[in-house]
Amino acid sequence: MKLWKSTLAFYLCAAVVSCAARPGHAPDPSGPNAGEAAAARTEQGARAQGREPAPPAALLDTTYARPSGRKINVAGGADGARNLQAALEQAAAGDVVLLEAGATFTGNFVLPKKAGAGFITVRSSAADAELPPPGTRATPAHAARMPKVVTPNADPVLKTAPGAHHFRFIAVEFAVSPTASMTYDLIQLGSGSQTSMADVPHDLIIDRCYIHGNATANLRRGVALNSARTSVIDSYISDCHEQGADSQAICGWSGPGPFKIVNNYLEGAGENVMFGGADPRIDKLVPSDIEFRRNHCFKPLSWKKGHPSFAGRGWSVKNIFELKNARRVLVDGNLFENNWVDAQNGFAILLTVRNQEGTAPWSVVEDVTFTNNILRHTSAAINILGRDNNHPSEQAKRIKIQNNLVYDVGGKQWGGNGAFLQITETRDISVDHNTVMHRGNVIIGHGMANEGFVFTNNLMAHNEYGVIGDGTGPGNATLSKYFPEIIFKKNALAGGRSSLYPPDNFFPAALDGLGERNFTLAEGSSLRKAGTDGRDIGCDLTALGAAAGGLQALTSSPATGKASGEPGHVLWRRA
Repeated sequence: MKLWKSTLAFYLCAAVVSCAARPGHAPDPSGPNAGEAAAARTEQGARAQGREPAPPAALLDTTYARPSGRKINVAGGADGARNLQAALEQAAAGDVVLLEAGATFTGNFVLPKKAGAGFITVRSSAADAELPPPGTRATPAHAARMPKVVTPNADPVLKTAPGAHHFRFIAVEFAVSPTASMTYDLIQLGSGSQTSMADVPHDLIIDRCYIHGNATANLRRGVALNSARTSVIDSYISDCHEQGADSQAICGWSGPGPFKIVNNYLEGAGENVMFGGADPRIDKLVPSDIEFRRNHCFKPLSWKKGHPSFAGRGWSVKNIFELKNARRVLVDGNLFENNWVDAQNGFAILLTVRNQEGTAPWSVVEDVTFTNNILRHTSAAINILGRDNNHPSEQAKRIKIQNNLVYDVGGKQWGGNGAFLQITETRDISVDHNTVMHRGNVIIGHGMANEGFVFTNNLMAHNEYGVIGDGTGPGNATLSKYFPEIIFKKNALAGGRSSLYPPDNFFPAALDGLGERNFTLAEGSSLRKAGTDGRDIGCDLTALGAAAGGLQALTSSPATGKASGEPGHVLWRRA
């Protein structure tokens, strides 16, 4: 039994010391959350049923309304940059700034604060028929009909003045000059150091845009999302990477939301997407009401050392999606792929509370709904750390992980421990109806216990240790210590031993009819309609496909033709 204990200790140590994922501190029982804490303590056994996360309190409507104001034409050429800034200053609510399609505008541009509540639209001069229609994701193939707005230096190509509002960009390419070796925020919506809500920009939309760095240069961030009522939709953000530091396609920490991030292609080396990571300067601010749907988060294998396609640049790779300070988040119908051990230990999805610099003790990760996603080709799957271990923070709570397909986790290509879930000191977490194909442990418990934990209707291999804890054996011993009052029912853990687990679970010898290109139960499987709700054990692929806007579209390789780690598309069929 010494082997599993020493192996577990190694991976837990790696998780705790990593700079982008650090657990935490209990809230003051006499503070503003004292009533909630007291109520939670009185729930006792009822707590184990789990509490549903609250959905986003607001969903942004980005329906395009044809502007009724003036048309301001901006030509490129020697005076293009000066003309563009002048047009931004001149435009009023309802106006359209038409940038010459195919022209290049080089400079650092500022969105001014204007009167009025109507949108100013900044778009390509190309005809609508030459551009992707609303609701269709832009790709690099559309760049020829876009104006190209370029930063020549480390500063943003586009940033907001304090309080700027109501700008919509349509079919614009934002890029970094080939001569710039380092750029921080390519698009900066709000300042990371703003101290007043009056200074927070709001009502901003990036629509069908192409936003990118260069293959060999450092770009820390595609979009810094420190604003309110902001949307990034149907866009393509790529080549966000840096050596020796975290980089993201999208990152926000100092804006209240709501945020809509829907139907984008997102490349980021450190984390493709992150909320939190630096402390907001506005008291009690938590990025909230985040809609994250139908996105493709991807790391090219040309960034992976040792891969045949490696391009020779050692960008710092950590995670795919991370929440450090966020509330009411819907993560639904996305494709997350390609994550490996590099600058961190390889977990793809991190839900980790972080009072990053010690000045924001209200930091929290709560009310997160993670549903109908595909996660594939990664070292490890999900890591939830309930409290910041370096500074005071709130506790991670009310998180639902349901109806996800997770496969190709761990192994030689990706490294890591191949675990599905690593977790500590959380409250009211439910994990239900997931299909998982991984090479490591099912659950790793460590640190403090998790209250109100529900684990039901999941389909996966048990592998060597299944549910394991720091200092405890597999199965019931770990459940008793790290998951008191747990509901652990109707799970199929192939290859596991029933004597080690609570009753009313399944332990088939192998995953019944499943393989890495076929995830549907065989017709005669005993796991069909065997769940607590009368449904099949594991993920409902039909529901997953509906949320993703179509299975074929979600599971295909990206339009760039870059290697995805998966030949062709996944075949969805009965065994």
